Amino acid sequence: MRFALLLLAAATVAAAQPGPVMQSILPRLESARLNLVETAELFSEADYSFKLTPAQRTVAGWFEHTIEMNFGSCASLHSTPGPDPLKYKGVTSKAELVSGLKASFDYCAEGFKSMTDEKAAAPRKVGKRDVYPVNTMIGLLINWNEHYGNLVGYMRTRGFVPPTTARAQKAKK
Repeated sequence: MRFALLLLAAATVAAAQPGPVMQSILPRLESARLNLVETAELFSEADYSFKLTPAQRTVAGWFEHTIEMNFGSCASLHSTPGPDPLKYKGVTSKAELVSGLKASFDYCAEGFKSMTDEKAAAPRKVGKRDVYPVNTMIGLLINWNEHYGNLVGYMRTRGFVPPTTARAQKAKK
C-alpha cells in the first residue's frame, strides 16, 4: 500500500511538470513580457501620444491593445473569468498603462504556468467552440513579438535604444 501511494505521488508530481512544449513556451513568455514592459517604461509620458504616421496607433494605443489582448486571450487559459479586458479602453496615462501591462502579463503567466503539455493540447469550451490552450499561447507569443517589433520603430524614431538591443550591447561589454 505504501509503495502504491509513493508511485501515485510520483506520478502526480510528474504530471504537473511542464513537458517539452511548455518548457519551450514559458521562457518566450518571460522574454516577451520583459521586452514589452521595458518598452512601456522607456517612453516618457509625452511620448505616449506619439504616432509614427496618422494611420497608426499611438504608443498608448499599442499598450492598451496589448493589455486587452492579454486579459481577453488569457482568460481561456483559466477556469474562472478574469479581469475585464476593456478596463483600460481609452486610457492614455503611462503609469496606468504600465501597471495594466504588468497585471495583464501576470494574469497570462498564471495561465501559462498552470499548463502541462497534456493540458495545453486538451480542448476547452469557450462559448460554443473548442479552443486549444496551446494555440492561444502560440498566438499570444506571435502577437507580443509583432507588437514589440512595431514599437521598435517608434523607439528608434524617438531616439531610444530598444531594450533587446540595449541588453545585447551590455552583454558585449
